[in-house]
Amino acid sequence: MPTTNQGARRADELRAISDAISRITRDGTGRGPVHARAIRDDDAVVVLLSGGLTKGEQSLVDDGRPDAVLALRREFQDLLRPEYVAAVEEITGRRVVTFMSTNTTMPDHAAEIFLLGDALEPAPDAG
Repeated sequence: MPTTNQGARRADELRAISDAISRITRDGTGRGPVHARAIRDDDAVVVLLSGGLTKGEQSLVDDGRPDAVLALRREFQDLLRPEYVAAVEEITGRRVVTFMSTNTTMPDHAAEIFLLGDALEPAPDAG
């Protein structure tokens, strides 16, 4: 059972991950999610996002073209992948060995999934 300090550290880590993924998404797409929540077990981090459709994406969904939105989202996830992975690695101190992403438009939900590997090697001293 985790101690109070471990639980607080884990809560801080999860908040930092959800904030980072939200910020990267907002900066990369022009709009971030309304809600974001990170969940973690030993070897996986899942970030659940909702409410992030842009006005243009919502217009496409309303016009019956959700596939166009999903295709665009896949492009953005490929574009933002290096930033997502770097943020999760920095916050967890673990290498991300696999990143997966999925979306739905009705309702507007996304899941960013990171499978973790070994601990990152410490950076060599600059001195």
